Amino acid sequence: MSTLSIPVAPFPGDDTLPAAVDVVIVGGGIIGVTTALELAERGISVALCEKGVIAGEQSSRNWGWTRQMGRDERELPLCMHSVEMWSQMNERIGRDTGWRRTGISYLSYNRRDLKGWLAWEEIGRRHGLDARMLSQAEIAEKLPGNNGGILGVLHTASDGRAEPWIAVPAIAEAAREKGAHILTGCAVRTVETSAGRVSAVVTERGTIRCQAAVVAGGIWSRLFLGNMGLDFPQLKVIGPVACVDGVEGLTDMPVGAGDFAYRKRLDGGFTVAVRNKNLAPLTPDHFRLLTEFFPTFLTTWRELSLRLNGIFLQEAVIRRSWRADEATPFEACRVMDPPAVPGFTRKALKNLGRAFPRFANARVRREWAGVMDATPDAIPVISPVHTVPGLHVASGFSGHGFGIGPGAGQLMADLITGEPTRVDAKVFDISRLRPRYGATAT
Repeated sequence: MSTLSIPVAPFPGDDTLPAAVDVVIVGGGIIGVTTALELAERGISVALCEKGVIAGEQSSRNWGWTRQMGRDERELPLCMHSVEMWSQMNERIGRDTGWRRTGISYLSYNRRDLKGWLAWEEIGRRHGLDARMLSQAEIAEKLPGNNGGILGVLHTASDGRAEPWIAVPAIAEAAREKGAHILTGCAVRTVETSAGRVSAVVTERGTIRCQAAVVAGGIWSRLFLGNMGLDFPQLKVIGPVACVDGVEGLTDMPVGAGDFAYRKRLDGGFTVAVRNKNLAPLTPDHFRLLTEFFPTFLTTWRELSLRLNGIFLQEAVIRRSWRADEATPFEACRVMDPPAVPGFTRKALKNLGRAFPRFANARVRREWAGVMDATPDAIPVISPVHTVPGLHVASGFSGHGFGIGPGAGQLMADLITGEPTRVDAKVFDISRLRPRYGATAT
């Protein structure tokens, strides 16, 4: 795994597969590890199985923003709760996740964007969020080095940032300290049931008996659930990112505008990207799910660069069903590590250099890309599969998973244990996308 395009803090998995636990979690990204931490802290025996390395995919490749501002209003209460949890995470786990409360700012350079952020300011106000438009004096103070032309800035002081490639392994270590089994290089092949209930998971290293299973497999969740006869609506979107050096004198807070984004890193560099622009290689699933995703595409097509390339053929021939005693696609691809997209880096730096001239001499240290899992409404599913007692799904985070990870893990743990949830769980129930898997179908 040392050849990955992005470094991830090393995490040695457990050597021994437990014979039985209360809960098995499929997937070692931010959602899986926060769920494991929550369950372990409550005295629930849990095993997390990751086919590759902890945080090897999107959980280490995202921008590292922990934001509330700009979220879908349905998701906002969970975002707000998650940021509060992030503010306590370093102390909670006894490790540095890189989280700092820096605030986040969104810049408007045209009337359309300004109108949108003014409208969102009112949404935040309804929920008690500290998002507000800055005065011109505050813009000059908080955004040194800008080249002018800014019509308005929406700023949320309570937002923050963290270091994804450090944070997720650190949380996994804390979960293990609390008693969780953390297994890497251990793909789960399927979930077994007895009398209709979850009774075990079968991994490439053997079977673990359990009473509940959580599918937190990110981009792999649709394929995994499909082998169980469950149709989970999910598509993949690729987000190119880069890290640059040689930029001084800018704010420590993450900053975004219509066509650029940057975040100061703890190592002194900046994570940069083209905001509101991602790659969407066409796959057979785009045609299978066309009807469901088409309304969202009509409103977001400007943000997607659709491409028909070799990925279509790769997806067309991938195995979609297998037996528990057969090797799976998850063993064939331990870590999804898409190639970097230098053209996006050049565009990001061009846009940044126009707005903040200090980026003009930036040096590219590393480039990478991550694959995000998107649902038709860009809201995650954090829910029981009501037709299969004991089976749960936490997936489809649509690029928001890192920021809302702590709250999502807590919500998943609450649903498993039957404890009261801190936010309205109905918002994230699978029944909104698949009524046939809802509670009324049982």
